[in-house]
Amino acid sequence: MNPNRRQFLRRSAQWLGATLLLPAMAKANAYLDPEWALRKLTILHTNDTHSRIEPFPMDGGKLQGKGGAARRAYLIQQIRQQEENVLLLDAGDIFQGTPYFNYFKGELEIKLMSQMGYDAAAIGNHDFDGGLLNLKTQISNHAKFPLLCANYDFKNTDLAQTVLPYKIFEKAGLKIGVFGLGVKLDGLVPKPLYLETNYLEPLEVANKTAALLKQELGCDYVIALSHLGYSYADSQISDLKVAAESQHIDLIIGGHTHTFLTTPTPVKNKANQSVFVTQAGWAGVILGRIDVYFERGSHKKCIQCLNQSVE
Repeated sequence: MNPNRRQFLRRSAQWLGATLLLPAMAKANAYLDPEWALRKLTILHTNDTHSRIEPFPMDGGKLQGKGGAARRAYLIQQIRQQEENVLLLDAGDIFQGTPYFNYFKGELEIKLMSQMGYDAAAIGNHDFDGGLLNLKTQISNHAKFPLLCANYDFKNTDLAQTVLPYKIFEKAGLKIGVFGLGVKLDGLVPKPLYLETNYLEPLEVANKTAALLKQELGCDYVIALSHLGYSYADSQISDLKVAAESQHIDLIIGGHTHTFLTTPTPVKNKANQSVFVTQAGWAGVILGRIDVYFERGSHKKCIQCLNQSVE
């Protein structure tokens, strides 16, 4: 046999053997050296559930039989039994859309989200449909999670001490910073419903808040929980535009435009790094899921999308 060919085959066999051993080596090293192992964060998300407590009726419609709070709660419970580090978020428009809101004014929706263990929610324009005082009442009396919005100034309203700009969660030894962004209310919501709420331009606020979370407060991962909308044909600010003009945001979980995305959209930011933008349709017919893997000792991370239909 040609010596070069013999050497090639020997090296190929060595490479193949090493490749086959990698999974076992990785598992062994995870026990021997915890700093080597990957850390996993599972992010579950919804948006624009619009008081959809029950599944859609079996009436021949496109979404018939889908959704429902009980089914969503079951899926969330299953995932929590399988995964150690779970973050459950909502991107706003919890209220309005069925008679449940007309009768209970949001109390039922907030109680169910609290029972499901939501960690935080953004504010959508329809969450003002019962007025500022009603939103405060439902959150103060029934929520076990905070409302987040960094670009609504509530200092002269009943919500001044109720809404937070951001919150930091600790999962798998990581600091996860989550902040909220809200859509412009003028033209969408009657003034008497949001009163003296002051709308701040979201792009400037997003960059300032993300920099605070990542650079000053030491967050490993920053999530914008946004009700701005996925994209628009005109110049209106959107999640895609925020992603492109950002620098310290890792993931944008969006709402408002009821956009069904099967996979997150990667967008290059100002630092030429990928920001992922996602949204889970509306009415709770999809439970969005993104698994984020962090390599210990570095800034490297990767994501996997595992959205589930609620039916």
